[in-house]
Amino acid sequence: MSKDKVSHIQEQWRVERPDIDSSPVGVVGRVHRLGNYLRREILAVYREHGLGEGEFDILATLRRRGAPFTMLPTDLGRQTMVTSGGISKQLDRLEASGLVERSVSSDDARKRLVTLTAKGKSVIDAAYTEHMENEARLLTDLDPADREALEGILGRWLAAVEAANEPPGE
Repeated sequence: MSKDKVSHIQEQWRVERPDIDSSPVGVVGRVHRLGNYLRREILAVYREHGLGEGEFDILATLRRRGAPFTMLPTDLGRQTMVTSGGISKQLDRLEASGLVERSVSSDDARKRLVTLTAKGKSVIDAAYTEHMENEARLLTDLDPADREALEGILGRWLAAVEAANEPPGE
């Protein structure tokens, strides 16, 4: 394995604290460092389309929902990585930009619906296309077998972490 910064950190801890197993940082430290790097690269693409992370997430959620690209704000909150407090602020910005519209539900006047506009659909389609190209570029250093193995391992790990952290009743 090639030496990276985490390898050096582990070596230093093995010398200074040989009584503690530093192997977890080999995984967690690398995932954390990779996450920081990947996030920076991903956000650069979003910015090129005038979007922040939460805005991209909301538009992408509406888009992949399929026609009529409409959801309740509470459902958007559950299906995105945007906090419930952040949804309203993000929706205000998206609505001001003409990317979503909010309307009253015909079924229940107490409910507000969020709908992707034609402009919003165009923006998210372009942003998503470039986002996938960027993610493919970020994975070019992995051979296909390693990429497939990593996807499976991370998927199982994330599913276990999510299951352990889901609030009851969700």
